[in-house]
Amino acid sequence: MLATALASTLFGLDGVLVRIEVEAARGVPSFELVGLAEAAVRESRVRVKAALAQLGVDIAEHRITVNMAPADLKKSGSGFDLAIAVATLAALGRVPQESLAGTLFVGELSLAGAVHAVRGVLPRLLTARGCGIHSAIVPFENLAEAALVREVHAWGARTLADVGACLRGEQDLAKAKQGPPRTPARAAYDMSDVRGQASARRALEIAAAGGHNLLMIGSPGAGKTMLARRLSTVLPPLSFEESVEVAAIHSIAGTLPAAREIDTHRPFRAPHHTVSDIGLVGGGDRARPGEVSLAHRGVLFLDELPEFRRSALEALRQPLEDGHVAIVRADARATYPARAMVVGAMNPCPCGHLGDGTERCGCAPERVRVYRGRVSGPLLDRIDVHVALPPVKVASLQKTRGGEPSSCVRARVEAARALQRERFEKKETRAPLNAMLSLSDLENVATLDERGSSALAQAVASLGLSARAYTKVLRVARTVADLAGASSVSASHVAEAIGARVLDRNANQGSLAAAS
Repeated sequence: MLATALASTLFGLDGVLVRIEVEAARGVPSFELVGLAEAAVRESRVRVKAALAQLGVDIAEHRITVNMAPADLKKSGSGFDLAIAVATLAALGRVPQESLAGTLFVGELSLAGAVHAVRGVLPRLLTARGCGIHSAIVPFENLAEAALVREVHAWGARTLADVGACLRGEQDLAKAKQGPPRTPARAAYDMSDVRGQASARRALEIAAAGGHNLLMIGSPGAGKTMLARRLSTVLPPLSFEESVEVAAIHSIAGTLPAAREIDTHRPFRAPHHTVSDIGLVGGGDRARPGEVSLAHRGVLFLDELPEFRRSALEALRQPLEDGHVAIVRADARATYPARAMVVGAMNPCPCGHLGDGTERCGCAPERVRVYRGRVSGPLLDRIDVHVALPPVKVASLQKTRGGEPSSCVRARVEAARALQRERFEKKETRAPLNAMLSLSDLENVATLDERGSSALAQAVASLGLSARAYTKVLRVARTVADLAGASSVSASHVAEAIGARVLDRNANQGSLAAAS
């Protein structure tokens, strides 16, 4: 007898439905699996046979043939176990074949027949929704995650016996609760904790308003990490669709909490500087997402930027420009979104005390040059806003009150982003954020007056800014104008944008003099 069940496989966030066709016939006992399956899939024969034995299903007198179609598509992972098992049960006449129709089966089986959680349930259900499949049986541990796909009715299974009983109509499985989204509590960081550093606070506000990348240079203790961790608190919350997209990436990476609630907070990732190239941008045998994709629509903080591997930093150049990572293999291509705000932090010299007024720095000029040279010019060119942080004196911490809270800054950021979204919806631009605008878009929405054009031309000539840096200055100028609620870009907006590309020598003598 022949039976078919539906499963799916993933290439990045893109999924493909897989038909599990099982034929059971009397003959020499065998269990054959075909369809370009990798090792973990081929091993499912052992798990499925053992799980069926726990149900009292004896296949010793049957020749079982499993075909995974399309046959020329590589299948990976252990999430096919449940689909193979239920299709085998149907082929043996243990469950009605019609009960399998229109349902996606996802799950890994233990030898005892338990259904274990797998990675990537959320993107698999998104694939099913796109293919018109509105029913799914998933591991019980993945049920909260499955509830995020509102158009697909998902049930959670703990054992293969429960699934078989459900398909025979003998019992019901737990159903995913698709109630209103809730935002879980999170440890509070707030901009009011920051004392002083007015220029850095302004730089963070500009970066948040336009989605710009940011570089902070300052001595140890100047507040670089403190400011970076509070950047996500001034960003607008994620929409439901954005939250699902972010959760799908974390589902594939295996970092999505089991008791998943919809989380409107933007992700914040801070990998250690020893992270590998693959760990930062993604890749490996199974083309997993890296930190830049896990920070999608949030913040990727790279502390001690020059200490990262040069190859890892250079691999970031394409994602910074394109907003996605394409991992190409001989037999497949996986694409992950990577539209994160990259925030870098570095010291002015190896010891960190150059220009802090204490005369503690003993770094030779050549050593300082080598240290700064670890971050390449092309990478710096892709960072929109640069700011130098002067040392913070203890006396000022005792006398100065905290600044504005994150809620006030976030209100201005949301107002500026609303203007950008309005231009996008009116098709005045082709991107919803200023950091993504092309030069042709800027010609439409960031036309400079005579004074602004003169100031920008002078900056390009004196600082040697590249064509990319020129475009980024215009993008930042448009963001400064949006924060001011101005419809046009004036000379003052251009001046502040130019200042955001050039680090103040007087504030920190050891800082880089220019971005390019």
